[in-house]
Amino acid sequence: MTRKPVSDIGDIAGLLDIMARLRDPQGGCPWDLEQDFASIAPYTLEEAWEVADAIERGRPEDIRDELGDLLFQVVFHAQMARERNWFDFAGVVEAINTKMIRRHPHVFGDARVADAAAQTEAWEQHKARERSDRGEAGDTSALAGIPLALPALVRAQKIQRRAARSGFDWDLFEDVLAKLEEEVAELREAVTRRESRDRQREELGDILFSCVNLARFLDADAEQLLRSANHKFEQRFRRVETLAAQAGRDLRDCTLAELESFWQQAKRDLSD
Repeated sequence: MTRKPVSDIGDIAGLLDIMARLRDPQGGCPWDLEQDFASIAPYTLEEAWEVADAIERGRPEDIRDELGDLLFQVVFHAQMARERNWFDFAGVVEAINTKMIRRHPHVFGDARVADAAAQTEAWEQHKARERSDRGEAGDTSALAGIPLALPALVRAQKIQRRAARSGFDWDLFEDVLAKLEEEVAELREAVTRRESRDRQREELGDILFSCVNLARFLDADAEQLLRSANHKFEQRFRRVETLAAQAGRDLRDCTLAELESFWQQAKRDLSD
């Protein structure tokens, strides 16, 4: 059987055609046909993080490729929705176009905003009205609508920003730092008193939450800070492995003093 060539390979029509054929019950891909929204969702999240990783690496071709993978996830979800007669890809595009125009009246209408901070406030007001229009007015909390599925660091920062806009916030960075020190002291006390593991973990969670607050006061993204810290540690640890190998040593057999020496050397090597 002669297979029909993919149409318009260079534009979105070609991608939609590829997706439709992958999901075609007659001749489609068995794996793609087995998927549903729930099974694909983890891949969607993974692709979004791979975009972030490519941006961090700063390689344009990698960013392009990862954005393509993320776009394919959107097309995948849209195809499954079309099969259920819910909506299609055109509906997704129409919805986001409409939303962007509605939420940017200072660009597409006559409204005016003073700066980025004012626009952020206006954006949140638009979102609140949209929740009300969808019948979600029952939850009047400033924290309404923050997705539970967000990564914990991201969600913590969103919760704190929302609370701060309602006036529930510290005045100074030093106040936040003092709160972190208080939480560390509470964890130390829980450990010293041999309180339950659940109690100790609760105190550790409070420390993490306070660290996110510190990031917010430094105008930094907590998730990105931790990604950067992970990268730094990985680089240094790999250097420690190299130094140990050059010295004919196995890390598992090294003393703490030797490990510390390798670590300090790795820091010096990577700072040059």
